[in-house]
Amino acid sequence: MTSSIASRLALGAVVAFALLFLIIPVLIIIPMSFSDARFLSFPPKALSFRWYESFFASAAWMSAARVSFTVGLLATLLATPIGVAAAYAITHSPLRIMRVLRLMLMLPLMIPIIIVAIGVFLIYAQTGLLSSIPGLVLADTMLGIPFVVLAVTAGLQSFDHSQEMVARSLGMNRFRAFMSVTLPQIRPSVVSGAIFVFISSIDETVVALFISGGETQTLTKRMFTALRDEIDPTIAAISTLLTLTSFALILAVGALQKRAPR
Repeated sequence: MTSSIASRLALGAVVAFALLFLIIPVLIIIPMSFSDARFLSFPPKALSFRWYESFFASAAWMSAARVSFTVGLLATLLATPIGVAAAYAITHSPLRIMRVLRLMLMLPLMIPIIIVAIGVFLIYAQTGLLSSIPGLVLADTMLGIPFVVLAVTAGLQSFDHSQEMVARSLGMNRFRAFMSVTLPQIRPSVVSGAIFVFISSIDETVVALFISGGETQTLTKRMFTALRDEIDPTIAAISTLLTLTSFALILAVGALQKRAPR
């Protein structure tokens, strides 16, 4: 009994240390974003919203933000139906090739992102998609599809497929039965996958460094460039906004999972 309690305490301590290690950058960046100093400093000597005002008043930063959020929304709208269709096919088809398809769809998560970025850059250089919105959308769609497949596959595995079979036996075709019976019950999984696609898109940096530029420069690439040229505290304000956005979306995913039918 004593050894069991000790092992639990040790595990809890390790987990707490790991969480603290992961959250330390956030605990530093957020106070720095409210600093009144011209350069990044911690702890801030005085508090101010000047760097948030600098971000929202800058045409260049706003243009990059519009590009990032536009690409994120378009990639989400494109990756979600593709991922749902792929997850449905993988779950229902008895063919072994579906295992290969699942593996191929998971490759963007398995291959180092720098390798993916180089491959995308070489293809785009030959097709004229560099520094273009369609190119960014296609790249983020490719990177986001695995999230949808994983989320929807989990939802389909907990779904009673006999309900869809009953609908089809009553005269519905497969598509109509899916839209009327299956989709409403796995909607939380679909929405969760879509949210992860959006988060992945607006936070993506490595691929954006290779294929975005000019008027289609994403927010993350502009932040990287600004860090290279000058350490501007505006970056801390943007990082805080992106972190809070991602955190809010993650909370939304958690709420959806709790509301999902069991």
